[in-house]
Amino acid sequence: MQDGTEEHESQLDLLSEISDVGLVRHLLADMHDDLQGKVTRFRYLFDLGVDLGTYRTMLFGGHVTYKAWIEARSSFVHGNYVATVLLCQSLVENLLAAFLHGGLLDELPSRIQFDETLRRCRAMELLTDQEVDDLKTLVAIRNPLTHFRHVDDEHNLDRRSIATGRLAGEILSKDAWFAISLAFRILAKDQFRLG
Repeated sequence: MQDGTEEHESQLDLLSEISDVGLVRHLLADMHDDLQGKVTRFRYLFDLGVDLGTYRTMLFGGHVTYKAWIEARSSFVHGNYVATVLLCQSLVENLLAAFLHGGLLDELPSRIQFDETLRRCRAMELLTDQEVDDLKTLVAIRNPLTHFRHVDDEHNLDRRSIATGRLAGEILSKDAWFAISLAFRILAKDQFRLG
């Protein structure tokens, strides 16, 4: 029987076999995988960025909104599609609620529901009916990625794959393209553009 020290040393030995050079090789291989796809997605983000204005955009919502924006773009470029969807929904939800709060137009509850945020944004004509529908679609895409759905649920990713005859990865890719495009569309609104 090993004592705690021997077990700890055993674990260190497992990791010590991987040299820094070996790790660099793995990183380079990972960067090379899907390189053309990464370039295509990065170019797409660059092209969408033109719509944000000369001085870009005002991100209401502090660090959460800012980090969600930065990480959503990075996740999209690197093909991390689930993360892209989750982060885009977080970005938009925090951005819109913080905009309402910052405008001091109406008192917000300390934990406002996204449906209520959408209702208020639509009432003040910040969002169109189509944008509200698209944001609800984003939530419908995000929810089964965040909350367990039985395979019999029509929103379950495996069920969607079976129903459409498409690979789950293709579905997630399409969802991520939709999510990042929608995030850019919201950020490009006059209320958020700086120039």
